[in-house]
Amino acid sequence: MKLLLLGTGGYHPSETRQTACLMLPEVGLVLDAGTAMYRIADHLQTDSLDIFLSHAHLDHIVGLTYLLDIVHRRPLIRVTVHGEADKLAAVREHLFAEPLFPVEPPFETRPLLDEVSVEGTAVEGGGRVHHFPLVHPGGVLGYRLDWPGHSLAYVTDVTATPDAPYIEQIRGVDLLIHECYFKDDHVERAALTGHSCVSPVAQVAADADVGRLLLVHVNPLADPASPLDIDTARAIFPHTELAVDKMEVEF
Repeated sequence: MKLLLLGTGGYHPSETRQTACLMLPEVGLVLDAGTAMYRIADHLQTDSLDIFLSHAHLDHIVGLTYLLDIVHRRPLIRVTVHGEADKLAAVREHLFAEPLFPVEPPFETRPLLDEVSVEGTAVEGGGRVHHFPLVHPGGVLGYRLDWPGHSLAYVTDVTATPDAPYIEQIRGVDLLIHECYFKDDHVERAALTGHSCVSPVAQVAADADVGRLLLVHVNPLADPASPLDIDTARAIFPHTELAVDKMEVEF
């Protein structure tokens, strides 16, 4: 199965990175709708699209306004945006408030159920989408996706710690996509802003016994040539990679 990392930056776009948007084109599933959302039009393989939002901060939802161009280029039978009910309401009320964006794109919203997992049309081949809470200002969800022979977890906008409660939710996945905004010299700032540093993220991957770790949601102000200490991460968890925009990963 193929994962496209269309946007790997955090907060705002930079010269090298758009903000959060990951796509599984074979099943028509998207994780978050940041500024890279416009890129999905080139990769659509299905007649429907399921978008799962981690939360409603602008760098993760602004791409919903790009749906007008996407469905113009490639008409879709259905577009469904999944998320927590209060976050979906905020998107409708504020992002698509008439003075800001008067023409609403054709999509429906579906609040996530109270249960841990969501099953059905979003995933083919007996797949399951589970969501779990993360600690971040305003509230965030992480996601775990499982198919026969394939699994991944998406964890963004959280401060990684060795005893992170979500470790059990991601245990054993083939691929962990985890935010990593700061190098290790910004521990206090990471805790203040609800973001992560390199070593704790690598330790989470090691403790969760995942197959591979991809670092995303990178600080847009960091040196693009070396935004994170990958050698530090690999000393803790060798199978670590720094994600870049338009990266394709088979898992």
